[in-house]
Amino acid sequence: MFYLGVPIAEKMLRPVIVYVFLIVGLRLAGKRELAQLNPFDLVVLLTLSNTVQNAIIGEDNSVTGGLIGATTLLAVNYGVIRFLYGHEKLDRLVEGDCDILVDDGVIQHDRLRNELITMNELEAAAHKQGFASLDEVHRAVLDPGGTIAFFARKPTVESSRHEEIMKRLDQLAAQVAALRA
Repeated sequence: MFYLGVPIAEKMLRPVIVYVFLIVGLRLAGKRELAQLNPFDLVVLLTLSNTVQNAIIGEDNSVTGGLIGATTLLAVNYGVIRFLYGHEKLDRLVEGDCDILVDDGVIQHDRLRNELITMNELEAAAHKQGFASLDEVHRAVLDPGGTIAFFARKPTVESSRHEEIMKRLDQLAAQVAALRA
């Protein structure tokens, strides 16, 4: 149960190799894989973890081996995050940049196509954030972590002023009609 069937150095190197591979692979696969926008993406992520399990632990199923592998993964992740915190350019290279999916109320179809996000998926994400339709969205941004942030349309000063004037005209019209009667 505690006997290591594989040398400790190999136990520590295997998770590092798999970690680097997964970071690069998920970066190349795009933000969509991180967003888990549909059941297919979720299945891929779940089976991916099961697929690389043996690469991390090898033939060793001991508790000690599992703890060494898990500790190595946590330590590597902590080290990478601490390192990237101080290196903004490298962090942007690893994580990527934001992608604008809706700009000034206009859906950027080329961006959706690049990220492999369908209109139905974009609408579903907007509904989850309380928007009845995409017509209410001024801007939508796909963050490097895979989440989509939606920003509502705000009435312009001109349209607000127009609406206020129209209300006053309606009130005046009602008052004039009352005076005539």
